[in-house]
Amino acid sequence: MGAEQQVRADFVELYGAEPEGVWAAPGRVNLIGEHTDYNDGFVMPFALPHTATAAVSRRTDGRLRLHSADIEDGVAELRLDDLTPESDRAWTAYPAGVVWALREAGHPVTGADIHLTSTVPSGAGLSSSAALEVVVALALNDLFELGLARWQLARLCQRTENVYVGAPTGIMDQTASACCEAGHALFLDTRDLSQQQIPFDLAAEGMRLLVVDTQVKHAHSDGEYGKRRAGCEKGAALLGVDALRDIAYADLDAALERLGDEEEVRRLVRHVVTEDQRVERVVSLLKSGETRAIGPVLVEGHASLRDDFRISCPELDLVVDTALAGGALGARMTGGGFGGSAIVLVEAADVDTITKAVEEAFAAAGFTAPRVFEAVPSAGARRLA
Repeated sequence: MGAEQQVRADFVELYGAEPEGVWAAPGRVNLIGEHTDYNDGFVMPFALPHTATAAVSRRTDGRLRLHSADIEDGVAELRLDDLTPESDRAWTAYPAGVVWALREAGHPVTGADIHLTSTVPSGAGLSSSAALEVVVALALNDLFELGLARWQLARLCQRTENVYVGAPTGIMDQTASACCEAGHALFLDTRDLSQQQIPFDLAAEGMRLLVVDTQVKHAHSDGEYGKRRAGCEKGAALLGVDALRDIAYADLDAALERLGDEEEVRRLVRHVVTEDQRVERVVSLLKSGETRAIGPVLVEGHASLRDDFRISCPELDLVVDTALAGGALGARMTGGGFGGSAIVLVEAADVDTITKAVEEAFAAAGFTAPRVFEAVPSAGARRLA
């Protein structure tokens, strides 16, 4: 039984009736552009084939019933009028927060029955939470005929994460889940939300992109992410700009000089400004057909995240170092940091060799065995039935 049929059958068993529809929204991998989104900068994610899938029906009684096939728990029943930001520390905060955000924005959502399941690895830096938010938002947008565009749904889902859940994330994850296209990476300007779909078909060029999930779990709301964001905002304020995106790469040295002995802020500023420039370089290389040449840019990005932003960890560094030693074209950590996943760009013929090298390196270091899989640029959120 496929995911769509299974989630439909489970919905019937839970709620005693057929759902009005089934929707899916993917997780994402960020090719380049890390911690730039909340600095009004550039990012370049693409959607994974791994999705959150939801069977949903409307209610008219002001109640929300939630169930996940992936959590050993019964149906959670909530009153819409009781939904309050930062009141829920369970997984239910993500779908409930979407309902709260829609209603707070004036949209007439009167309740829902929702059954969810997800194949997006949780805590791996692949945006499992954004997938949950976007699939619920898309379903409610369709069922209640709200008429919201994909970018508007992404904004509401970001508000869910920022205000309801209490995690100070940027707009990238939700936009990627809502807007990506199969066979493309999404070049997103997070200031004006303008988008370009950049062809990214590695298989056609004899390459693969591996995701190595280190199995080291992270949580965006645990404080370190927020500290980095606050430091970036401090840097922008000290430099007299609205956001670090406004510091041109050519002016970086002068800007760092002006920050004087604010060493931590200097490191954060240097990462963001150079990372925006790396995104633009990758876009240019992909557009000109020089796909293999993005490898060294990925490596530069990892060094910046490790040394300036200081959000890597021994497991992520081991993936990158081992993969590069084994002949990978490029590698870097991806996602919020402090664990999660790394990406590795390899020639197709080297997939097995590099995968084995990474697994053996983890075993030798006494680390938990990593999960390695191929990342295939896939479709964004969609209705399945």
